[in-house]
Amino acid sequence: MPLNRRTFLGTTAAAGAGAAIVGGVAAPAEAHEHGRGRAPKRYSFSVMGTTDLHGNVFNWDYFTDKEFDDKAHNDVGLAKISTLVEQVRKEKGRHNTLMIDAGDTIQGTQLSYYYAKVDPITAKHGPVHPMAQAMNAIGYHAAALGNHEFNYGIPVLRKFEEQCRFPLLGANALDARTLKPAFQPYVIKRMCTPHGRDVRVAILGLTNPGIAIWDKANVSGKMVFPGLEEQAAKWVPKLRSMGADVVIVAAHSGSSGTSSYGDQLPYIENAAALVAEQVPGIDAILVGHAHTEIPEYRVKNRQTGKDVVLSEPLKWGQRLTVFDFDLVWEKGRWSVEKAGAKVLNSNTAAEDPKIVRLLADEHKKVVAYVNQVIGTSKAAMTTAEAAWKDEPIIDLINAVQVDTVKAALAGGAYAALPVLSQASCFSRTAAIPAGQVTIKDAAGLYPFENTLEARLLTGAQLKDYLEFSARYYVRTAAGAPVDTSKLTNADNTPDYNYDAVSGLTYDIDIAKPAGSRIANLAFQGKPLDPAAQFVLAVNNYRANGGGNFPHVAGAKQLWANSEEIRNTIIAWVKAKGVVDPATFASVDWKLVRDGVAVF
Repeated sequence: MPLNRRTFLGTTAAAGAGAAIVGGVAAPAEAHEHGRGRAPKRYSFSVMGTTDLHGNVFNWDYFTDKEFDDKAHNDVGLAKISTLVEQVRKEKGRHNTLMIDAGDTIQGTQLSYYYAKVDPITAKHGPVHPMAQAMNAIGYHAAALGNHEFNYGIPVLRKFEEQCRFPLLGANALDARTLKPAFQPYVIKRMCTPHGRDVRVAILGLTNPGIAIWDKANVSGKMVFPGLEEQAAKWVPKLRSMGADVVIVAAHSGSSGTSSYGDQLPYIENAAALVAEQVPGIDAILVGHAHTEIPEYRVKNRQTGKDVVLSEPLKWGQRLTVFDFDLVWEKGRWSVEKAGAKVLNSNTAAEDPKIVRLLADEHKKVVAYVNQVIGTSKAAMTTAEAAWKDEPIIDLINAVQVDTVKAALAGGAYAALPVLSQASCFSRTAAIPAGQVTIKDAAGLYPFENTLEARLLTGAQLKDYLEFSARYYVRTAAGAPVDTSKLTNADNTPDYNYDAVSGLTYDIDIAKPAGSRIANLAFQGKPLDPAAQFVLAVNNYRANGGGNFPHVAGAKQLWANSEEIRNTIIAWVKAKGVVDPATFASVDWKLVRDGVAVF
């Protein structure tokens, strides 16, 4: 996947004539140049940023087929972001602004799935991806690659890249054979000032090294992904030597300095703050990947002592970051005198009619798609009590995962091992109705973008795993009243970090302290053998260390899939035709106190 050298050099070389030029006006002068009577030249501009859009164009939840809403009444989607962008451009002057993104764009909703798999953009005379259409209409100047950009394979990503009127940047996405950039590393934009020399703004894109693990099937032997700090240290000095006055990094990497994949890679997953601290010459970093909101976070560079401004807008288009830069002309060059960041909330904005008109047809197609009937269910199932009871609807997820892993391992060295499965109650409002089951019903069981893996664990490791999971429950003495509204989420553990494991039977004694709650742990009616080996069907988030569950991240990987689990569920229901809980549902675990069942 060699970089298109003509395109790359034509848009970036030495920030020369091929670099894009945008106009600007000067900010008011407030001081005097040293030793002179004239006020120094000043200029201000803003850089707006989004991240982790995950296929959200409209304020719509395709898994429930209704307007998106959450407890905080956030809104989502590029249609609302577009309105905020236009407000900022009106305030600052269109030519004093740039618009960038920090990755994870083309995966995450049934809208993005539809144009990758159902009506794929890669087909001959195929459609233009809705995210490309919306981002082109908004006027993005650059976007970093996210790890989820690779989920549907490199051909889909390349087609999306071709459809975008802005570069996809990935300085640390390298061709595995040549170790040269497989995507454009950076772009330099010129901001035209009334003071002579333009301001040259370099945007460096960095993606996540975890791609090598999470999308191994799609990238192995084709691309490699070295660490962000290493590649920033290589590219930032080059950008400065090419005349960049301001250097901004769009990094699909969180700021915590942690990794979910243990020692599987020598690179840090969430390295944005480390890049700011270790690599001199960076003015600001648009942070992505972590799905957290950071309006402004300042990190002091160890070498220069200067602050680097970091900001991460909330996922799915819920927030828009705005970096503001004040520059001064001194010693024959522009330098950043002041920089800051803030976020704007998209729930304050109406959807931009321009985007609504542009993609109304695509939206209607996907709404029709998610309402397709894919099968029938013999009984209604719900997650309403699944956080404290073994419910058939969670057993359904585990049945799909077990069947999928067994089929994948068939005929191989591990085919004879028993397959267990973990699943969480992701949403307490998910339901499968009795009667007709639609795509949105099945997809609603799994609102996250996880994919499926198979890991090799022992009986002893599985007991540790279950003890860790059981921390989720608030310790409740025998005989004390049980209030289900206060029973779960101990120590702020989210629902998605409580796993039920199918294929074993066990009790969870909530009267006992965390760490000693699992009792009567058995496999096929006999006490679990600590030395026995099992295959665990597990989502990639958990397998790569998400939730910090013991053993699983370091366990041998037997198989991995890049298909989202929710789409695997849809395919399973389609293939079965009829969903009958009697064929897969069983009460394998229960809550007890001193051996007495709670429910």
